[in-house]
Amino acid sequence: MLNNASKYAIKSMLYLVLHTNKSTKLGVKQLADILNVPEPFLAKILQQLARNKLLSSTKGPHGGFYITEENAQNNICKVIENIEGHPMFNKCFMGLEKCNESNPCPVHNSVVDFKEKLLKKFNDMTLAEFAKDINTQSTFLK
Repeated sequence: MLNNASKYAIKSMLYLVLHTNKSTKLGVKQLADILNVPEPFLAKILQQLARNKLLSSTKGPHGGFYITEENAQNNICKVIENIEGHPMFNKCFMGLEKCNESNPCPVHNSVVDFKEKLLKKFNDMTLAEFAKDINTQSTFLK
């Protein structure tokens, strides 16, 4: 349901929420190594997120990417929409172009409730709230 770019964006944002601030930044290479994701692909994703103010960055020898308190108040839906360019879960679960309520695919009715529940959770919880679960060790990131 999510493309790799969205998955890498979410992983990166959550890691940055936990480990960075204005005085502690991470470079793309370091973050790519930590999260085991392709560095060039991650660089493009992080630049896009920073350009759209979901993530903060500074250039130079002490530069890198970081999350401010304001950035941490964004939700996962904003991150996904920024990367994929469309509202989350608009696509058919099976990838069919013409799937909708009046013309459902074979699994449409089975996944509708799941998609709505997940969308609500991704809209209602901030990145900081998801990261809090990681910090309390009730979930893991890597």
